[in-house]
Amino acid sequence: MTPAYSLKDLILYFLKLGTWGFGGPVALVGYMHRDLVEDKKWIGEDDYKEGLALSQLAPGPLAAQLAIYLGYVHYHLLGATLAGLAFVLPSFLMVLGIGYAYVSFGGLPWMQAIFYGVGSAVIGIIAIGSYKLTTKSIGKDKLLWVIFIVLTIITFVMEEEILWLMLLAGVAVWFVKAPPKWLGSPQVMAPVLFLQLQPVVVESRLWQIAWFFTKAGAFVFGSGLAIVPFLYGGLVKEYQWLNEQQFLDAVAVAMITPGPVVITVGFIGYLIAGVPGAAIAALATFVPCYLFTVIPAPYFKKYGKHPGIKAFVDGVTAAAIGAIAGAVLVLGKRTLTDLPTGLIALATAAVLFRYKKIPEPVIIVIAAAIGIFLKTFL
Repeated sequence: MTPAYSLKDLILYFLKLGTWGFGGPVALVGYMHRDLVEDKKWIGEDDYKEGLALSQLAPGPLAAQLAIYLGYVHYHLLGATLAGLAFVLPSFLMVLGIGYAYVSFGGLPWMQAIFYGVGSAVIGIIAIGSYKLTTKSIGKDKLLWVIFIVLTIITFVMEEEILWLMLLAGVAVWFVKAPPKWLGSPQVMAPVLFLQLQPVVVESRLWQIAWFFTKAGAFVFGSGLAIVPFLYGGLVKEYQWLNEQQFLDAVAVAMITPGPVVITVGFIGYLIAGVPGAAIAALATFVPCYLFTVIPAPYFKKYGKHPGIKAFVDGVTAAAIGAIAGAVLVLGKRTLTDLPTGLIALATAAVLFRYKKIPEPVIIVIAAAIGIFLKTFL
């Protein structure tokens, strides 16, 4: 079947999403569903669900992996590679520019003022995105709703995404909706076993950066935000490449730039070793997630319509969306710390719910201006 779009169309879409897609992984996966499944109808609902499930089960940044998988759907390896590059490149260039300004001017005090407004608006954006994703993907299925609610609560309480619960949800739905004829030979895909590599002893700072960020991309599960604790332990505590303030500024850069949150590794790499450090940090982080997406993708495509696997994917998808909703609550708790931030988030959600055609970048610019005004004059 000939796709309804060209590879050039897909590359242009991901270039735009990487340039204007604010809100982190939760918002970005919502934008992809809204744009590619609902509006343009380039990607089928089942293909999207399979991509979301695979992105949740594999280590690495959620939004980038979903972009890579959606590129693979109709244009295979070339589509996956170019979609992934197009999605990541704009925000990488932005964090390079911010890194240059940060080093040149000795920190970015204005960043906190912008983040005060933008961070609050982002909560409203991702709340609406999560709401739309939930109602569209889960529908009226009671079992999936139970899984969604349980994962939302657990993610909010534990403040982390728990992989084995997502797998358990998939198995539960598989057993209920399409029980195997014999349990000794399950027909779902076995979880990938990752080879534990031994640390490489190297002298070069660039080799150290490459090894550290490869581990970050290969062994950290969940959304781009899940990588933050891992980065803190290595960058501030172990290697002492950054101090506390620099690390907090790096997280702020991740939140105020569009595209995948994890692209802040480019900013961090720049602070450690300039442009080569930025390039190596970004490459080392994204190559593992690329491989963990394109290698199993053909099997997801080939066997994804099997009743047992479809039920498993439905269960994992419901659990993943529950984890996303829980992450929205966690982010809200951390970001909405006073009355102005709460009002900005509520106003953003209300405007997007009422006026669906307003572009998110317009809201981001307004929120940034409000943040600067509040921090400067109040």
